Amino acid sequence: MFLQRSAIAVARRAAARPIAPVVRRSFAASVIRRDAKKVEPQATVGQKVKAFEEIRTEEDLIGPGAAPGTVPTDLEQSTGLERLEILGKMQGIDIFDMRPLDSSRKGTLDNPIVVQSAGDEQYVGCTGCPADSHVVVWLGMSRERPVERCPECGSVYKMEYVGPADDGHGHHDHHGYEEPKTFADYVKPEYW
Repeated sequence: MFLQRSAIAVARRAAARPIAPVVRRSFAASVIRRDAKKVEPQATVGQKVKAFEEIRTEEDLIGPGAAPGTVPTDLEQSTGLERLEILGKMQGIDIFDMRPLDSSRKGTLDNPIVVQSAGDEQYVGCTGCPADSHVVVWLGMSRERPVERCPECGSVYKMEYVGPADDGHGHHDHHGYEEPKTFADYVKPEYW
């Protein structure tokens, strides 16, 4: 009974609509339409990729983009610091200096391990001397407090600021924020 009603309902639906072809458009027509959409890339003056030495302003770090109808490469679509890094790597320059720190010696107050930073703060992961002699201890250095000592092994690190002389913001007081004290604040001066 149920099967009989279902067959009648299907027959009604099939009779109500006209029989449509399975393929509405042949594949040959699709190929013709695809070939008709070919777009010639139009080169503009701004599409010249500048070399690393030619970059002077932030506007130079905006990529040309891809030609219409193509997928952009990393070089074409990157902007800002990512673009600067890619252009530097193309010429063999590591602009962020991603080499590991010198772990062949232990830093001392007289001869600390120097860490360059272009920002106001820098974090260093100390693994001891020789390398991997203890778990990673993260040390935070800033322009106001450029020297830090690892509490695990005693190695000393010093941040060397290599960024712009003044950031131009003019508000270094951080709204009354006082940096928390560490054990170094309580060491007598004659022990240094």
